[in-house]
Amino acid sequence: MKVPGRRRGLPALVLALTTGLAVLTTGVAAPRPAEAAVTPVPYSAVVPAPATAVPASGVAYQITSATAIHTEPGSAAAASVGAYLAGLLRPSTGFPLPVGAATSTTPTDGISLLLSGAPGGVGDQGYQLDVTAGSIVVRAARPAGLFAAVQTLRQLLPAAAESGTAQPGPWPVAGGHIVDQPRFGYRGAMLDVARHFFPVATVKRYIDEIALYKANYLHLHLSDDQGWRIAITSRPRLATYGGSTAVGGGPGGYYTQDDYREIVAYAASRYITVVPEIDMPGHTNAALASYAELTCDGVAPPLYTGTDVGFSTLCTSKETTYTFIDEVLGEIAALTPGPYLHIGGDEAQSTQPADYAAFVNRVQQIVAAHGKTVIGWHDVVNATPLPSTVAQFWGTTTRNSAVAGAAQRGTKVLMSPANRAYLDMKYNSRTTLGQNWAGYIDVKTAYGWDPGAYLSGVGASSVLGVEAPLWTETITSLPDIEYMAFPRLPALMELGWSSAASHDWTAFKQRLAAQGPRWHVMGVNYYHSTQLTWPAGS
Repeated sequence: MKVPGRRRGLPALVLALTTGLAVLTTGVAAPRPAEAAVTPVPYSAVVPAPATAVPASGVAYQITSATAIHTEPGSAAAASVGAYLAGLLRPSTGFPLPVGAATSTTPTDGISLLLSGAPGGVGDQGYQLDVTAGSIVVRAARPAGLFAAVQTLRQLLPAAAESGTAQPGPWPVAGGHIVDQPRFGYRGAMLDVARHFFPVATVKRYIDEIALYKANYLHLHLSDDQGWRIAITSRPRLATYGGSTAVGGGPGGYYTQDDYREIVAYAASRYITVVPEIDMPGHTNAALASYAELTCDGVAPPLYTGTDVGFSTLCTSKETTYTFIDEVLGEIAALTPGPYLHIGGDEAQSTQPADYAAFVNRVQQIVAAHGKTVIGWHDVVNATPLPSTVAQFWGTTTRNSAVAGAAQRGTKVLMSPANRAYLDMKYNSRTTLGQNWAGYIDVKTAYGWDPGAYLSGVGASSVLGVEAPLWTETITSLPDIEYMAFPRLPALMELGWSSAASHDWTAFKQRLAAQGPRWHVMGVNYYHSTQLTWPAGS
């Protein structure tokens, strides 16, 4: 694995030293390096692929020191997206890029982010992007659409635009017309912080990285046998004791409620909704070790630092168990503005099937009483799903009669087949991180399926979206996370965003490889898959 960011900032350092030397010898600041000719990034390099993109040959808009960002008058959300864009581009361009309210609905200069005039079909997350020689105009129905357009605009700029230090430019954006909207409303990434704990800064960095590819949900796996990762005021030992270790016996850790609020707010600023998961009735050893009354015999097990599954269970026959769940989920619901609470529900081998079904049915009612919607791993269909409950499919086959039956009765399915979407699976037999129980997943395998036609009996209308889980038994750092997520996560986000008709491996592998120089500038520790031909600068 390459070390992330090892050479980041070197051109700027050389520039600074050269400029300083010129001042010392002549008393006059050296001129800015001459801008080299830069070919605009083609629309065919954007990931996920836009719904429609019509380039204008020979036309480009140049971002210069005179460029300003104009936002929808009276919209704080649009102003915030404008400030986000300016914050991305100021370090690399060195330009002021002032942000202010637009004075016209038909702008003729600068970059405009408007909440009017978008085609009706773009929905809440889509947008229209028009680039001429004189202006860049984004139109959307909702601020989330403006934000999605900004991610496309970023990819239409040279990779150097992602630098944290001033670069010489120029900064062309290819002319043309894009109308874009997602195929599925849910495009998520899951990060397991229970097997190994990751600090707030790491989670925020991952949020920034997945936002670039139009992910809009972050599922945090907050509890498991090896660790409990969020403070619960009514049950403090969950975090202080249950969160005190990790796989392999490391120090563990947990988020305070303020930490969690910070993550939720940061994600929301990137139009990403946090989905917290408290896994139950299995995967609960950390909770059982913290509170003995949750076991059927009243004896707390020791903390666990291994990687086995299926051995733990809450005592489903005790009323104290449901009091505990109500308290925990009530606190988390109050901290979580998003609609979903994930209750886990997989690998509950130590819970009898009848007890499991009764347990899930009761927990669904607890979640509903706190004003939230249940997501559970697809095992929950073995109970009686509420009409709103979402089943997250994680199997390795294309047939599951229980899930298909639930879908036909109205249950929505979130697609995460382990042999396609699990980011902790090794790329190949030589990959040092990850596991291989679901097989090896290189980029072509991650990309080569249709979420709307993958599971027999589950049509596209029953699919809520796609999620890319990253379990962390072997993952201990941000570079590990990045190495396993990139380049596969963008592939999975394209399956969730772009139309099925646009899925073409030959074209996609070229677009994905074009992200390499961008990741290099960003300092992303990505895997250089041999299935892709990486361009210079990757």
